[in-house]
Amino acid sequence: MSELLRLEEGQQIIFAGNRVTKVSAELAAAFQPGDRLVVVQDDGALLHIPAAEHALVEQAITNALDGFDGLAQVTDQAITDFFDHFARGLADDDVFGAIAEANAADVDDAKRRGRSTTRLVLSPGMRADMVRGLEGWRDAAGDRDLVVGTVEHGGWSVDARRAPLGAVGFVFEGRPNVFADACGVVRSGNSVVFRIGSDALRTARAIVEHALAPALERAGLPAGTVQLVDSAARSAGHALFGDGRLALAVARGSGAAVAQLGAVASQSGVPVSLHGTGGAWLVAGEHADAADLRNAVQHSLDRKVCNTLNVVAVPAPRADELVPVVLDGLRSAAEAADATARLHVVAGSEQYVPDDAFERIVSVIRADGVVDEREATLIDEHELGVEWEWERSPEITLVVVADVAHGVALFNRFSPQFVASLVSDDSGEHDRFYASVNAPFVGNGFTRWVDGQYALDKPELGLSNWEGGRMLGRGGILSGDSVHTVRYRATVTDTSTHR
Repeated sequence: MSELLRLEEGQQIIFAGNRVTKVSAELAAAFQPGDRLVVVQDDGALLHIPAAEHALVEQAITNALDGFDGLAQVTDQAITDFFDHFARGLADDDVFGAIAEANAADVDDAKRRGRSTTRLVLSPGMRADMVRGLEGWRDAAGDRDLVVGTVEHGGWSVDARRAPLGAVGFVFEGRPNVFADACGVVRSGNSVVFRIGSDALRTARAIVEHALAPALERAGLPAGTVQLVDSAARSAGHALFGDGRLALAVARGSGAAVAQLGAVASQSGVPVSLHGTGGAWLVAGEHADAADLRNAVQHSLDRKVCNTLNVVAVPAPRADELVPVVLDGLRSAAEAADATARLHVVAGSEQYVPDDAFERIVSVIRADGVVDEREATLIDEHELGVEWEWERSPEITLVVVADVAHGVALFNRFSPQFVASLVSDDSGEHDRFYASVNAPFVGNGFTRWVDGQYALDKPELGLSNWEGGRMLGRGGILSGDSVHTVRYRATVTDTSTHR
C-alpha cells in the first residue's frame, strides 16, 4: 500500500461513498510527505494534520496508555493522595502565583486578538471551584472494582464489576477549570489526554508544571496518567480524536468545531461525548405566574454559557400580559451586567413588542468590542435554532406560540434539544410538558441549574444534548465516576460443574 506524499490543487477526494470534494491551493501547498489527511465523511471537509502534530499526539496517547496500565497496579489511596496533592497545590499561594502569571499573559494576549475572555480568566472563584472539585474527587469512594451485581448458579457464580475504560481524550476551549473537572476520570482508574485551545495554553502548561505533575509524583501515580498535548494547533485535536486507541473522546465547547471533532471521532471508531450546542428554552404556560416568569428570565441570563436562556416562548392568549414581563426580566439582566440587551423576534410575534424597539439603536458589548445595533430585530422561524453568542449584553429570541404544545413542537424541531423549562402553576401542564419535550434537562424555572457541580455536587466533564440521539444508559451530565464499563468475573466453587 503506497503512502500519500503530496496533494495537488483541484485533486478530487471521494467522501460519503458517492460525493466529491476538491483540494484547495492552500492545502496542496501546505501538505508535506509524512503529513496526514482526514476526510470528514459528514461534509467532505479536508483536515490537514502535519507530521509533527501527529507524532506529538501519538506519543501523548502512548504515554496515557502506559499510565492506564500502571494505574491498575496502584491503590485507591494513591489516587486519593493525587487529588489531595493537586488540590493543595492550587490552594497554595506560592504555587498558584506562577499559574496566575501565566493566565494573565493568556488573558492579555486574547484581548489583543479580540477574543472573548469571559471563561479564560482564572478568577478567585474559579480557583476555589477547582480546589473544591479536586477535594470532591479526593473524598469520593474508590469504586474501580465495585461489584454491581451477582448471579448465583449451582456450583458457580458471576459478578458484574465496574471497570475503567482506558485513555480518555479531551478537547476543550480556553477554560482552565476543565483541568480539575476532567481529572475526575482518574478516580475511576482512567488516564487522560488533554488538548486545550490556544487561548489558555500558557495557563495549562503552568498548571501541569506547578501543580499537576508534582501531585502525580508525590502520590506515586504513573507520569502518563495525565497528559497535555502541548500544541496550539487545531490539527492536534483532530489527530487526538482520530486515534482509535482512545476509549472515549470528550469535546467541550459548541458549534461547528465541536461537531467536526465528533465526526472525526465517530468515523475513527471512538465513542464520543459532545458538549455540543447549548442555549436553553423557556416556555410560559397558560397558567404562568408573571413574577415567576420574570425571575426565570432574569436569573437565566447572568452570563453566557451553554445553559443560558436563548429562546422564550409565550402563549398568545397571555402574550399582552407576559411579553412585557419577559422584556422586563431581560432588561434587568442587562442592567445587572451594566450592559444593554438585544432581542430577536420571530416574524409574526412583533405586534407584542413596542415598535420603537425595532428602531432604537443601542450599544452592544461584543467579544471584539462595542458595536451599535438595533435593540430588536425580526428573524424567520427557522432561526429559532440559532444560539446567540454574547459577551455581556444578554441576547434572546422571543416567539409567541398558540399554546404550550406549540412551544414544545418548536423546541423539538428547532432547538439543540438541551434544556427546556416551563413556568406554570398547573401540575398537569408540567406533566404534559415533561412527557412531550425532547430534552435531557427539564425544569420549572431558571435554566442555569444545568451543571454537574451545581446540580449534582460533582465536577462535570461535559453536558450532552439529545440533538444527535439519546444516550444509552446514562444521563446528559458526564462526570468522572460515570466513565466506566462493566467486566464479568466467574467463580467456580464446584469443579465438576459443566454445561
